[in-house]
Amino acid sequence: MTEDDAKAWVTDRFGPEATDRLAAFVDMVVAETPHQNLIAPSTIPTIWDRHVVDSLQLVALAGANTGAKRWLDIGTGGGFPGMVVALVREGPIDLVEPRRRRADFLQLCVARLGLGEQVRVHASKVENATADAAIISARAVASLQNLLRGAAHCATKETRWLLPRGRFDEEELAALNQHWRFMFHVEQSVTNPESSIVVLDTVSAR
Repeated sequence: MTEDDAKAWVTDRFGPEATDRLAAFVDMVVAETPHQNLIAPSTIPTIWDRHVVDSLQLVALAGANTGAKRWLDIGTGGGFPGMVVALVREGPIDLVEPRRRRADFLQLCVARLGLGEQVRVHASKVENATADAAIISARAVASLQNLLRGAAHCATKETRWLLPRGRFDEEELAALNQHWRFMFHVEQSVTNPESSIVVLDTVSAR
């Protein structure tokens, strides 16, 4: 997917105004990256494909009637996927980022992009965050076991977990099944045919 293709993908699904908001955020990420490496510098020329579309594909997986419900994004880093999701949907979203400089950058973006009524930034580990989330996302953060253990207090059995994982690891999912009950399916990433998104539902500890 070229950068023009990626922008067209976004506009087709979320409209030109959302694309403009995302462009303003992308400019902020590109300007800040030399100062704290928000994304790999090598991915700047493909930021719309590699980071924006890669993040926004999660919105369609969140499920019907979830647009106004709370979304929790763990390990938001430079804003992916949490900040870009906030720029295309109306529901509240919590961004959890333990690294202070990155959390400060996210807070600056919230202020500049007018998201103060919608977005909360938690400069902490998810274990110390509080949220009652209908959707939880985490883009290649930690092991699934540690992720569920750390964020379980922010979820209910109705929470949907959206977890981009790179290559699908059947052994990791089997190990997870030893300690947790859940339903799952795996989606292929629209940006990388070798990457997968694990979707977990009805998660509960054994």
